[in-house]
Order: sequence, then C-alpha cells, then structure tokens
Amino acid sequence: MMIDWNAFTPWSSLIGGLMIGAAAASLILLNGRIAGISGVLGGLLRSGDRGWRLAFIAGLVAAPVLARWSGHEVAIRIDAETGILIAAGLLVGLGTRYAGGCTSGHGVCGLSRLSPRSLVATVCFIGAGMLTVYAVRHVLGL
Repeated sequence: MMIDWNAFTPWSSLIGGLMIGAAAASLILLNGRIAGISGVLGGLLRSGDRGWRLAFIAGLVAAPVLARWSGHEVAIRIDAETGILIAAGLLVGLGTRYAGGCTSGHGVCGLSRLSPRSLVATVCFIGAGMLTVYAVRHVLGL
C-alpha cells in the first residue's frame, strides 16, 4: 500500500476530528443526546423534539455549501450505478437497525463512552465493510 503524499492532509484531518468530537461532546453534555445520524433522522420522523434534529441536519447540509462559498472545492464523485446505490443504502439502513445505531453513534459517541456494545458494533461495521470491499472488488470484479 502506498500513501499519496499529495493528498495527505494531517492538519485538516486533525481539525475535522476535533470539530466532530467537540460537536458530539456538546450535544451529549448540553442536550443529553447521542450524535448518531440514524438516531437523529429516525427521531425526526417519529419524535416530538424536532428542533435540534432539524438544526443538526441543517448543519450537515450547510457545511459543504459554506465550504464551497469560502472558495474550497467540494467534489462529489460517485462511481456506482443507481441500483447499487439503492441496494447499498438499504443494506446500511438494515445494518443500523440490527446494530441499534450507526457508525457515528457507536464509533464516535459509543466508543468515547467506553461502551462494550459500541465496541462490538464498530468492529462488526469495519469487518462488514472490509468483506464487502473484498467481495465487490476481488470476487465480483466491479
């Protein structure tokens, strides 16, 4: 494996990680809520506390827009057919239901709280991702 040193951005990655950590910590400390995207979206559809959930999602949508307006290139590139994207989305949704949360909820918030359940879920997410990449690239040749 080779590192593309031209695309290696440790400082912006560190700043982004610190911002994600600060946002997740703020949400749990100030609101008592976990910053898991599947829980935020699911609660938006069935919960009465929609204000903070809408603000959270608006921030996710606004961030790349603000980055683009500030002169940063925001390139979105998806190299997959629509059917594959739909199937992948459904499988991810199914996985978050079985795991009781998503990678942001378990991987960022759960691991920082030293949750054994989140550790198992995160290991399963990573393992399933590795197996999927292997199967799609090396077995199916896509």
